Amino acid sequence: MKSSSFLTVNDQPIFINQAVKYLQASGKLAHFIGDILRHYVIEQEIQRRDDIEISPALTEQTIIDFRLKNQLNDPETFQQWLQNNATDYATFSESIGFNFKLEKLKVLITEPKLSEYFIERKIFLDRVIVSRIVVDNREVAEELQTQIEEGGSFEQLAREYSLSEDRMVNGMMGPVSRGTIPDQLRAVVDIATPGQILGPIEIEGRYGLFRLEQFLPASLEDMQLKQALQNELFEKWLVEKIQTLTVKLQMS
Repeated sequence: MKSSSFLTVNDQPIFINQAVKYLQASGKLAHFIGDILRHYVIEQEIQRRDDIEISPALTEQTIIDFRLKNQLNDPETFQQWLQNNATDYATFSESIGFNFKLEKLKVLITEPKLSEYFIERKIFLDRVIVSRIVVDNREVAEELQTQIEEGGSFEQLAREYSLSEDRMVNGMMGPVSRGTIPDQLRAVVDIATPGQILGPIEIEGRYGLFRLEQFLPASLEDMQLKQALQNELFEKWLVEKIQTLTVKLQMS
């Protein structure tokens, strides 16, 4: 492979092979190649499909909005900004259009699998807010439970007796992922109602009294969550595509 100049520093050329060696020496070559492969797979998929069309008017309007937002209305100022960012208008416009196509591709790739993936991940996406009092032995936990049943303040008892760091905030922990709480606690939380006292429950040699404060179920109507799941699914798709490629690094 013939090496070609790709940068000049103080009028001295840095060739592609040299640049690759620098990346190898810094430990960043694998990441650099990974970025190239990602872009390659995405670009090939966009070119292959005929269901990804972006209106030029959308791209133009996005550029106009960008210039207004960043005070780049003056043509000379905008041209200077393009130069400072090592690009030109055609390349900048193409990158805007590519980003729109990428987002559309994400939807097309992930939409058929999104509901099933959401169900698989739901136990970790649901969140609960729980308050707790953690002590060293069951007898103390049972005594505190009796005091609470007789009208004692859960918050005050948490501050006075709990061994966990969250005693400073009345024992409140959360919101925490439903999928990350211990199995024995999740089993009772799942059938509890807000305000209900749960326990004593033994967890890792200690005993806890828990009060369910709030259950926060995940929903695909949460657009931020939906987008996060789409990104996860798209990354899985990308990794699978990249793993099918035959990649050879050629250096002369």
